[in-house]
Amino acid sequence: MPKETRLVYSTESGRIDSDSTQAIINPDDAVISVRRETKGRGGKEATVVWNVPGGPDDLKTLAKALKRRLGTGGSAKQGEIVIQGDHVVPILEFLAEQGYRAKKAGG
Repeated sequence: MPKETRLVYSTESGRIDSDSTQAIINPDDAVISVRRETKGRGGKEATVVWNVPGGPDDLKTLAKALKRRLGTGGSAKQGEIVIQGDHVVPILEFLAEQGYRAKKAGG
């Protein structure tokens, strides 16, 4: 009986990404988490937001609104929003204003 396999890497094309990498989170069940990170960023601070309800389009829309509100740069990829600098408290306040449930994660 052949074993079913899933191709994850090919020497010809590199890593194989599936279309269903980002699960859509129900807005009623979602609690957005926010943390500050410095690890792996050359000592620079960044604020990471994850568990955002909705799909990739909602993630990009929220990232754009956060960057505009804070006047800083950042990105939205792989289900996370990364904002440059330490902005945990302003992001929590903004998310509360927008009607999201959010909590601070980490120390």
